[in-house]
Formats: sequence, C-alpha cells, structure tokens
Amino acid sequence: MKIRVPENYFVPESIVDGSGIRSVIFTQGCTHHCEGCHNMQTWDVNGGKIIDTMEIMSAINKADTFLHKGITISGGEPFLQVKPLLEIAKYYKSTFHKSIWCYTGFTFEQLTKPEVKEFLCLIDVLVDGKFILAQKSLGLKFKGSENQRIIDVQKSLQTKSIIQLH
Repeated sequence: MKIRVPENYFVPESIVDGSGIRSVIFTQGCTHHCEGCHNMQTWDVNGGKIIDTMEIMSAINKADTFLHKGITISGGEPFLQVKPLLEIAKYYKSTFHKSIWCYTGFTFEQLTKPEVKEFLCLIDVLVDGKFILAQKSLGLKFKGSENQRIIDVQKSLQTKSIIQLH
C-alpha cells in the first residue's frame, strides 16, 4: 500500500514525541494549517513523496527497538491517510506489541468514520486538537498548546467518554 510522506519521514529515536524512547513516523498533508505550526513543510497534500508502507515497516525493523516504548505517528495530519497507517499499525502491534501514540489536529469526537475507528482501536494515546498559538506553552509535556488533550484511547473507547492522561 502507498503512503505520502515528507522527505524525512522517519526518526528512529525521539524522547519528545510521547513517553519514553520512540520511533516517529511523519505523514505528508495537512488541512488544519495551524498558525505557528512547527511542521509547515508537511502541509502540502501533494508534497513530499509517495512510498510503499513496507519501506516504513523496514525502517521500524532497522531501528533499535529493544529499549523503545513504541512508535509515534505525526504529521502533517495522519488521519488523512488512515488506510496505509492502519496497515502499519497492525503490523507494529502484531510484531512488537508496544504502544502507539498519534498526534492529530482533529478532536477525538471528530474521528467517527468506521475506518478511522479501526485505526483508533490500535492507538494507545492520542494527542488531539489543533495547535493554537495563543495557547502555546513550553511547559506542557507532549503537547504544544493548552487546548490539546492527551487521551487514553483504549479506556475512552471502552467507557465511551474521554479519559485524559495527565
């Protein structure tokens, strides 16, 4: 399956994109265009390059995942490419059995389509909401602005209410 990604779509080790050491996958294309976005080069939905999802899975396999807590999927806007990310998430969960974090400009409540829910069922933590420059704070952990939430997806799906991590 094909996916659109920026030139530098994979970071093998990060400590700022979720808890612990994580590999990060960046997607290309975003329609939110948040003022102050730190990743504006990923906005163009026709930009970047198209690769096979197997290339991302190979990059994950080559990363030193022994100490990793999981992967993080970021953007652009990941939810514009749910099908290829679902394939990657299924592979990752079945192979490594570790956590998946995902960043989105959508709110949890906006993610209601059936194919989106299937992807959500594989995500452990969702950082949701647009970045709002006026609510930016450098003191926040794993998010950029006060409006964004860090959501325990599995508990939220189970209880049918938003369960935030603090």
